[in-house]
Parts: sequence; structure tokens; C-alpha cells
Amino acid sequence: MVHLLLAVIYLSFISLGLPDSLLGAAWPSMYGQLDVPVSYAGIISMVIAGGTVLSSLQSDRLTRRLGTGKVTAVSVGMTAAALFGFSASGSFWQLCLWAVPYGLGAGSVDAALNNYVAIHYASRHMSWLHCMWGVGTSLGPYIIGGALTSGAGWNVGYQRVALFQVALTAVLIASLPLWRSRRTEEDGLESGGRSRALSLGQIIRIPGVRAVMVTFFCYCAMEQTAILWASSYLVLCRGVSAETAAGFAGLFCIGITVGRALSGFLTVKLSDAQMVRLGQGAAAAGIAAMLLPLGETAALAGLVLTGLGCAPVYPCLIHSTPAHFGADRSQAIIGVQMASAYVGTCLMPPVFGMVAAHVTAALFPVYLLLLLVLMAAMHESLLRSGGKGESIY
Repeated sequence: MVHLLLAVIYLSFISLGLPDSLLGAAWPSMYGQLDVPVSYAGIISMVIAGGTVLSSLQSDRLTRRLGTGKVTAVSVGMTAAALFGFSASGSFWQLCLWAVPYGLGAGSVDAALNNYVAIHYASRHMSWLHCMWGVGTSLGPYIIGGALTSGAGWNVGYQRVALFQVALTAVLIASLPLWRSRRTEEDGLESGGRSRALSLGQIIRIPGVRAVMVTFFCYCAMEQTAILWASSYLVLCRGVSAETAAGFAGLFCIGITVGRALSGFLTVKLSDAQMVRLGQGAAAAGIAAMLLPLGETAALAGLVLTGLGCAPVYPCLIHSTPAHFGADRSQAIIGVQMASAYVGTCLMPPVFGMVAAHVTAALFPVYLLLLLVLMAAMHESLLRSGGKGESIY
């Protein structure tokens, strides 16, 4: 039964990744039909992100009231409805309307599942589960591309992913007894919420929380900036052809996915803190290869190495949350961590866009390095905070 539930969780992580890459893949075909500027994709993305941040901050209350299994089922069902709404939309304002449940469905399930795995499973599963998220994000563009190639249109691509989400919702509803069988006193998730939910002010006052919030902010800012701007940097500043740059920018994402698969094996020997430091060191080496005047090959290899370095950081940081703050508070803190991560994802890539436009895109590796240094400093501050801190009850 335990293995069956783990299989359901793996499938859920694939479903988390699937919707994340759809808009970027479909938008070149969408904006012309909707008669809006290409830049309007950013508006939809911001609406989705806003909903995700809001639901992440409410994940503690929702999960304590409903339990992880029900939160996951409801959230995936909400995402399925939003995807069907996207597929039926014929105007930009309709997309913005459906983007609200799209985002609300993503944040709470992300926080709830991450906390559940952090409490109940070994670190290797967290790495492999986030690898499955990478599989989902990789499959999304292929589903959209297949729909476009066949002449069915982007709407059908969204419908196909929505059908997958509906099927998963049915599986999650059927699996609810498995979640209840894993009930524990520690997390209070399935016990009717005997331990009260924490307010945002209470969470921030816990020793180490500010440091971990900045750590997540910086990590996701670095990752998303690299995904968005790596290709432009290679073309504009390193003389790489557009085709080669696009391929290696894709390898950055593949490096994260493959790296997380490998990280699962390394966690058997190394602690979460050691894995985070190892990843930060590899990312620093990759950024150094881009900074130094070593030629095109070194810059390309540095980008891939940076992706591999990013791989263990996010899952190992999440998995270590119960150890740092206690299982009774980990759900609330993981929700805040997710919110910080989404803010970094939304805010910092556009900031670099302004830097590139008004100064130079050559500052790309410097920008990544600054984020990496701040992230490493905050992670060390978290480790020095002394574990679970003082009780606030």
C-alpha cells in the first residue's frame, strides 16, 4: 500500500509539471488568434503566479483542514477545469479569468505534496519526484507541438492535458484511503487539524525562516533567469549561433532533470545540507566557465554544469524543512517557501531583462553569480540558526 501511494505521488508530480510549460509552447500560436500583442503572455503568467503565491500561503490551513490527499485531489481537479477553460477561450480576458483557478490549483498542492514527502519519505524520493516534475514540463511542449502539427490547434493540446488531469483526479479520489492510512500525530495533516495553523507573522518570527525564504527566492530567481535568458546571452555576447544556443539552453533544463535523477542516489551517502553545498559548488564552477574568457565551448559547458548544479538544491532544501523547523510547522513553512520561490521566479528574470536592455546582456553570468552567493550565504545562515528554533506555542 505504501508503494502504491508513492506511485500516485510520482504521477502527481508529473501532473504538476505538465501545465507549467504549456503557455510558453502554445503562445506563439495563441496571441495572433486572440489579436493581442505577444507581450501579453506576461500578464497571464503574472495572474497564474499571483494565484499560486496566494494558495501557497494558505496551504497550512487547507491541508490541516482537509488533509494532503483531499487538497491534492481538489487542486488537480481545479487545474483540470482551468485547462478546459483555456482550451475553450476565444478572448484574452477569458484566459485571464481561467488563469485564476489555474494558479490557485497549483500552489497549495505543490506545498502539500512537498511537505508530505519531506515528512514521510527519504531524501532520494524528493529528488526523484522533482525529476518527475521535470518530465512533466518536458512533455507539455511535445503535447502542444503534436496538436499543432496535426492541425488540431493549441486548444486540443490544452484539452489533452486537461483530460490527463481529470484521470489523475479520479485516481487521487480513489487513493484517499491510502493517504489516511499514513496519518501521523506530527504533521496534523489528517488528524482534523488539532494543531492550529500559523499566521504569516508567526512563521516569519521563527528563527531561520527569513534565511530560508531568501534562499528559495534566490534559487528560483537564478534558475528561471537562466532558463529565460541563457540563449540570448550565448547569441548576443558569446557569438554562438541561435540554433546551438537554443539547444544548449534546453540542455540546462535537461541537466536539472537528469541531475535530480542522479541526486537521488547521492542522497543515500550525503545529507541534504551536503547536497545543497555540492550543487552550489557545481553551479559556481559552471558560472565561472561562462565568466572566464575560455571560448564558446567553455561557455556552453558552463551552462550545462550550472543546470546540473541547480538539480539537488530545491528538492534537498524542501526535504530538510522538517529537520530544521519540526514536522508540526513544516507545512506552514513550506507554503511560505513556495510563495518566496514563485516571487523570485516572477520578479528577477524581468529585472535582468531591464539590465540587458539598458546596460548589457554580458552581465548574465554576473547576475547569476550574485544570486548564487546570496543564496549560499542565506543557506549557511539557516544551518547556523540551530535547527528547530524556539517553540512559539
